[in-house]
Amino acid sequence: MGETAWFDEFIALLSSWFFYRIVVKATRHRFTGAQCQGWQAMKDVGLKRQIGLTGVVVISLSAMLGSGIFVLPALAAESMRTNAAGFWLAYVLAATVVLPGALSKSELGTAMPSSGGSYTYLERTFGPGIGTISGLGLWASFMLKSSFALIGFAAYVEVFSPAMSDITLKLISTGLIVLLVGINIVGVTKVKNLQIPIVSISVGTMVLICLWGLLFSDSDPGRPASAAVASFSTPTTLASTTALVFVSYAGVTKIAAIAGEVKEPSRNLPYGMLLSLLIATALYALVSYTIAAVLDDGWWIGSDGHVIENPVAALAEAVGGPLLAQIISILAVLTMVSMALAGILASSRFGFAMARDNLLPPALENVHDQYNSPHVAIMLTGMMMALAIWFLDVHAVAKLASGFKIMIFMLINISVLVLRQARNTHAWYRPGFYSPLYPFFQIYGIFGGLFLLIFLGPKALIGALTAIVLGLVVYLTYGRKNVKVAISPWKTLQTMLTDPERARKEVRQAAFAEADAGLKDHITLSEFINAMETLGYVNQRRKLRELFHAADTDYSGYLVLDEFLAQVDYVHESE
Repeated sequence: MGETAWFDEFIALLSSWFFYRIVVKATRHRFTGAQCQGWQAMKDVGLKRQIGLTGVVVISLSAMLGSGIFVLPALAAESMRTNAAGFWLAYVLAATVVLPGALSKSELGTAMPSSGGSYTYLERTFGPGIGTISGLGLWASFMLKSSFALIGFAAYVEVFSPAMSDITLKLISTGLIVLLVGINIVGVTKVKNLQIPIVSISVGTMVLICLWGLLFSDSDPGRPASAAVASFSTPTTLASTTALVFVSYAGVTKIAAIAGEVKEPSRNLPYGMLLSLLIATALYALVSYTIAAVLDDGWWIGSDGHVIENPVAALAEAVGGPLLAQIISILAVLTMVSMALAGILASSRFGFAMARDNLLPPALENVHDQYNSPHVAIMLTGMMMALAIWFLDVHAVAKLASGFKIMIFMLINISVLVLRQARNTHAWYRPGFYSPLYPFFQIYGIFGGLFLLIFLGPKALIGALTAIVLGLVVYLTYGRKNVKVAISPWKTLQTMLTDPERARKEVRQAAFAEADAGLKDHITLSEFINAMETLGYVNQRRKLRELFHAADTDYSGYLVLDEFLAQVDYVHESE
């Protein structure tokens, strides 16, 4: 048994119970590895599936537990104004808006278990134009959030060290980027093994501090509850605070970006994402509730009159004194570095996946011969992070990326709606997990995201529009010339609403074109079987062979388009 095998078993048992009680009983579908085999359009050449359930949970938690828990609570308390002690409720409400996106990504990830995550799902659903916009935007936003984590730990360093100059902080951050890039190149298992102890110790320590603070310190546990109830009288303030902390959960689905390296994706992706969301929500709520119960009103304002950036250290000092504050500050630094490590891991896969689809230069698709990692994409991600730290206001730009992330969550929910409606003509969509309470969760996620986007303000919209313009420029100048445009489910759905017969014909023509590997304008027996399986006629190879030979009346060994369409019509009419 491996060194983390026992932990894998524990997580699997816990996840199985959680899913059986909460999710699986709400659906009539089962998780089956075979269903993921319907995804044939993409292959992550060179990458190995080596991340188990523990790795999925740990990487997801590492992507979330950074600035969202160590920095944002003070900003959230300030945002809540008169009901500041109720800011913990904003974390809970934000999680309810994230949940539909996590469920939708779980469904999409088991249908398309390939590296690229949200980019892959949106490109496959809406086409390469939307794919380029989402891929570049996600790459940039994940990269900026990781850069923000490396800058954000400065306030915790100051707990046990004199304040660092801006140059010193940037030099340390650059050195850490070099180290984290090296760890990512060496391999994803090294990332997981490094993050397991960091995440476990950090989560365990914060839980103990919170329990000690609530049970044994001079706290007022009723104050956060009363303030949360009162906050409903100012819904605009509560909504804006919920929008502010939404980004704390953006990392929950970051694991989908490396789905091509996850073992048993139809099981481990949904289990891991939803279990990590549950853990993160509970931790965010517990820590923020304890801060509000233990610390006095106005705790979020420092001696310099500005909002403090180390609220968890302030809680630790109130509960256990300066020594405990120093211990939690060390853990905060390690956790935020771990968050940056997970950020590089996930964000680099967007460039890799886009190069695989010919939307970016092919060099980004290169995989290291020894370590089986996309080393070129990883190094480019690290280089851009370093440039961002040195030449951009990372704090401000990271906030601009928040609006784009919410838009992506909305599009992910829309993708499930589109693919569910178009799956009769795009039979490759056979997920191993189906989101429960469809389509209500998806509709809630779309309108909830739109609601939060409005309350984020104009800066978030500016950031989202900037990402859209950049993506369009790259697609029009590079991607459009190199990509093979197929008929997307979104295009099919639009045509089905206006001309259903034309939609069916276009999908069948697309299946023929994709099977025609040599662009010969005809398909052989094996290509005919592939085309028919793409249209949904799976596990019928004997019947498909008979159909092929019946159509091949001149014994040429191939079928042209008209012969293929005639056989598809015959099969469709005989059903």
